[in-house]
Amino acid sequence: MPLQFVRNDITKMECDAVVNAANESLLGGGGVDGAIHRAAGPALLEECKTLGGCKTGSAKITKGYNLKCKYIIHTVGPVWHGGGHNEQELLKSCYESSLRLAKEYGCESIAFPLISSGVYGYPKAEAVKVAVDTAAQFLMENDMLIYIVFFDKNSFTAGSKLISGIKQYVDDKYVEKHTEPRSQILSRGQSAPLPAAPEITSAPQKEPNYGAVLSDDYVFEPELSGGSLADYLDDVKDESFSQMLLRKIDESGMTDSECYRRANIDRKLFSKIRSNPNYRPGKPTVLAFCIALRLPLVETREMLMKAGFALSHSSVFDIIVEYFIVNNIYDIYQINEALFDFDQNLLGSGG
Repeated sequence: MPLQFVRNDITKMECDAVVNAANESLLGGGGVDGAIHRAAGPALLEECKTLGGCKTGSAKITKGYNLKCKYIIHTVGPVWHGGGHNEQELLKSCYESSLRLAKEYGCESIAFPLISSGVYGYPKAEAVKVAVDTAAQFLMENDMLIYIVFFDKNSFTAGSKLISGIKQYVDDKYVEKHTEPRSQILSRGQSAPLPAAPEITSAPQKEPNYGAVLSDDYVFEPELSGGSLADYLDDVKDESFSQMLLRKIDESGMTDSECYRRANIDRKLFSKIRSNPNYRPGKPTVLAFCIALRLPLVETREMLMKAGFALSHSSVFDIIVEYFIVNNIYDIYQINEALFDFDQNLLGSGG
């Protein structure tokens, strides 16, 4: 999954490059900047003194020192002055400049904080949108694993109006009963826990009565209309998930790369699916392709069935994805933002 949202301390990220939300001096400060300097050690400051500072919207690179990365990319985000002072373009430039440097230095993975959303005052929801849109645009033409790192739950929200609509939809559709009221669970933006599965014992279960009277010694024997079981399987075998996917890509007029990039799927995983007609990916991957192909709910259910899955109203994850499909919203990153907010798996994850 090329673009991932994670909750972590960015100084603990293991990747090729970590991005520092720095000030123009590059000599350290508060927030993420101070945390990175403390974790990297005093040698980072000594190298930063040689760089001559950095302009807002630009980026410069240093070694990673004591961090679990090869490089630290320092970028200076804009201070929020109400949105009328070129803040959006400057923030976008921070991500673009950092990604260009990462590519130039051969990085395969990079971790960003939510630049300018702390003491610089950039509204978090708008800062997330700039980060996601810029990363998504880069990934349409480049291969790189991009992390957007949020320190805690309060650092992120996919938008109150959207989340409110999803909560209502989940509350309307969710079929399981819980000891804690659903409204309380969903008001916290958390996944509703599923009830514990019933204990399975070896005791024989009583067969339901479907109207037929069977003797106690009745033994079920399937009737085969001639031929072997192998012949029967050949007769009923249907189009596989891989075959349906490739057919739908052709029908859409998209290229393979357009489809897997829109699905936020790694090229290597797509190659496995293409080369093996019997490959069965995980459910988040199947749904990611359904979103990339803009499939309606009926066709989404069909594609899921090809991989052995179904949509269920006992799953918060399923209901959230269904919500976007029935509302004709096929932005993979917007959907993943909402799933992240509800502590669910993201589309494109899980192989």
